[in-house]
Amino acid sequence: MSEGEAARPKPRVDIEYCNVCNSKPQCLELAALIREQIPEADVVCRTGRRGSFEVQINDTLVHSKLGSLAFPRYEEVVQNVRNARDGLPVAKVAEQPITDCVLQ
Repeated sequence: MSEGEAARPKPRVDIEYCNVCNSKPQCLELAALIREQIPEADVVCRTGRRGSFEVQINDTLVHSKLGSLAFPRYEEVVQNVRNARDGLPVAKVAEQPITDCVLQ
């Protein structure tokens, strides 16, 4: 391991999901994608508040389903994890378009 790699901070990703809404599969999918592309990331999926899918990177909230009513764009979450690893700032991520919502 080079000196530059040793100095890199290990990104921490906390994903809070709603068990009632059955969003655990989305959490596991996002966690697997992050681990695949950034193996040094410490990713935790945990059950949380009803309706939640909250993503924090190093204690910075980058996505809130409670606030947006949508899931995050996974590729933007992964890019933010890369940024955190590289010592760059993280930013709020865009939401995935809601395509399967039917009002009755």
